[in-house]
Amino acid sequence: MERRNFIKSTATVGAVAAVIDPIFGYAQVASKIRVGIIGCGLRGQNHLDLLLRRSDVEVVAIADPDTKSAVPVSLKMCAKAGKREPVIYSKDDYDYKNLLSRKDIDAVVIATPWEWHAIQGVDAMRAGKHVGMEVCGATDIQECWDLVNASEETGMQVFAMENVCYRRDVMAVLNMVRQDLFGEILHLQGGYQHDLRGVKFNDGVTPYDSGVEFGEKGFSEAKWRTQHSVYRNGDLYPTHGLGPVANMININRGNRLLALTSVATKARGLNRYILNHPKGGPNHPNAKVNFKLGDIVTTSITTVNGETIVLQHDVNSPRPYSLNFRVQGTNGLWMDDFDSIHIEGKSPSHRYEKDTEYMKQYDHALWKKYASDTAGAGHGGMDWFVIHAFIESLKRNAPFPMDVYDLATWYAITPLSEQSIAQGGQVQSIPDFTKGKWMTRKPIFALDDQY
Repeated sequence: MERRNFIKSTATVGAVAAVIDPIFGYAQVASKIRVGIIGCGLRGQNHLDLLLRRSDVEVVAIADPDTKSAVPVSLKMCAKAGKREPVIYSKDDYDYKNLLSRKDIDAVVIATPWEWHAIQGVDAMRAGKHVGMEVCGATDIQECWDLVNASEETGMQVFAMENVCYRRDVMAVLNMVRQDLFGEILHLQGGYQHDLRGVKFNDGVTPYDSGVEFGEKGFSEAKWRTQHSVYRNGDLYPTHGLGPVANMININRGNRLLALTSVATKARGLNRYILNHPKGGPNHPNAKVNFKLGDIVTTSITTVNGETIVLQHDVNSPRPYSLNFRVQGTNGLWMDDFDSIHIEGKSPSHRYEKDTEYMKQYDHALWKKYASDTAGAGHGGMDWFVIHAFIESLKRNAPFPMDVYDLATWYAITPLSEQSIAQGGQVQSIPDFTKGKWMTRKPIFALDDQY
């Protein structure tokens, strides 16, 4: 979206005062942003906590049908923070629309089950609200186009709330890439490798490893997330791996994703978990469920500028957490799993060295500036940066650093990977959601110490 249209669309946000923004020039800056939250489960509560810490935010209303757990916990959080109690919309799954009808809300944060993201995001934009969207993958390509079209038609923007883009080591490597430490970038890897069996099967007795129930008998994400593993086979959660490396090679800003091909292993991990769990066993009803999601899904992507990207989705296996990043150029590479780096002419010949000193040398200005503010924030502090960028962009009427085109592109990997796997690994074209604007759009993510 062009800068002049964005300022026009956000001219009514909050109470404003004129300043000169160092990146975008003259802008109207709001003193306070009025926020609504749609979905206040565990992830929504993470965002709520960070919003409540800010003096420039008022949480006006919350929508969530879970009045047994999510809503009471959220209200206690507001009271503990000494903030005014938000209006609650919990009548049913669609009561969020009444939240959206309010005139005293500037933007909403959406942290609901995946199947609701596009629906609620489009509804929010058509109600005149900017959107902070939690990440996942789309259920189909049309959802991606719906988000893009609604944003362009209404002038409302969408912020892709991918927290890993703000991880400290990832931002240091972004610095390394921008300063040409690796030379010309050739290949990148990332993924979501995280043992989620205790999340997918959870009866609420303890936070993790508390049973083999899901659906109506499940707790928290087990109520809805596991169902996707029953019916779908693809990279269901691509953004943690793709978002950070996409920023490194300027996807949608001078570069774009072209095509992908995906393959999946057999599905064994979830059934084995049920069979071997003390509360499960061969006679448990869930032991007979036929899970469709392959234990390891591998997706290979090509780009216009000639880089390749490999993503892996591996959440049903007994394994340590890893996002499996690898950034490789003509002059060397960095590998996340081993905290390893090799730079030709600097590192020992044919050997990796620990990346510790490089991380110090290339530590991003944002982390240098705000590290102390991130104390107590989720996921090692990177959640703080997500909320900070969201609110500061709104206050300044500035484009979001990760926008609706990025969200649509990252979300599209899921349905395209499903289609590729179903067709035996056939290549799938990735739509250009910018409609050609990628050729002239300039990178803006984490420039210097902006936000």
